[in-house]
Amino acid sequence: MISLQVKGMSCGHCVRAVEQAIRDMDADAGVNVDLGSGKVDVDSTKLGREQLVAAITEEGYEVTG
Repeated sequence: MISLQVKGMSCGHCVRAVEQAIRDMDADAGVNVDLGSGKVDVDSTKLGREQLVAAITEEGYEVTG
């Protein structure tokens, strides 16, 4: 499980954009986005932290932790 702190998410569309960006790389990934805290948890055997950060950043959000 990889946990990331993401800034810039403010609505359901943001949550779906982050989830979709991750699932586009690994359709079987478990993704849990907590909009209130900005926490994104990803359970994937295919993706590493750097790949996740790149995908989320490409969507326009900032990974801070």
